[in-house]
Order: sequence, then structure tokens, then C-alpha cells
Amino acid sequence: MTQAPGLSWNWQPRAEPVVARAAVAWGDVARRLHARLQQLPAPQAARLQATANAQVLLVLGEEADLPWIEGLQYAAPDPEAPQLWLPTHYQPDVPPALLAQALLARCSSTPLLLWHQPKALIPRHRQLPVSAQHLARIAAYWAEP
Repeated sequence: MTQAPGLSWNWQPRAEPVVARAAVAWGDVARRLHARLQQLPAPQAARLQATANAQVLLVLGEEADLPWIEGLQYAAPDPEAPQLWLPTHYQPDVPPALLAQALLARCSSTPLLLWHQPKALIPRHRQLPVSAQHLARIAAYWAEP
């Protein structure tokens, strides 16, 4: 169970997955996705944006442009609450608009990625176009002690 202020809820499988608009990779999968991004043709990479923290790499773009590697998961904006991005195969068991309202009261930056496993709430406001320079910055950040 995940908690938002004044709201208890759980994850449930979606009846129908939504169209992916982001690739989400954690841990070792994030490092493999990073390596895959470095191999993309320049026109495809130019249509993508990325952001990362110590545990996750998030790549945004149209479904056809998103890379694939084993272990990669996908997300998309919720149709009822576009400022809230969720896994493509899972959804909260409460109305997404209500959940988004509660989460936005806690975290002022939007949009937000709400993830099911591991449980995480990630602001999406710092994504930059995928480029050799941006990927080098991510690698340097991950290499810091």
C-alpha cells in the first residue's frame, strides 16, 4: 500500500495497458538503458528526452521512438489526470485525479511519475534532450561517490 496525505490506496493491474510515453529503468537496467541510448541513431535520439537520479533513468518520447532492453518498464500520463504519469500496466484503485490532487499538495513540481515497484514519486521537470553531452552528465553523476 502507498500513502498520500489523507488517502490510502493500492495498485491494481490495468484492464488495458495505455500507450507508453516513457521508458523507466532502475538500477542495472538503468545502466543498460544508458548504454542503449548511446547507440541510438541521432534522429531517434533527438526525439527523446531523459532525466535520471541515483536509482532511475527515465526516457520520454513517442512509443515508436522509445528503446527496448530486457527489464525495461514503461509509463504514460493518466488519461484522467495528465499531470500524473503511471506505469502502463498498473493503476491506483482510487480515482487518479483525486490521487494527483493529493500528491500535488505534497510536491509542487509537475508532472509527477508515480511508480509501483519500487515505490517512488519522481518529479519529471528536469528532463533534457538525449544527446552525447547529456548522457555524459548522467554517467558522471552516477560515477560520483
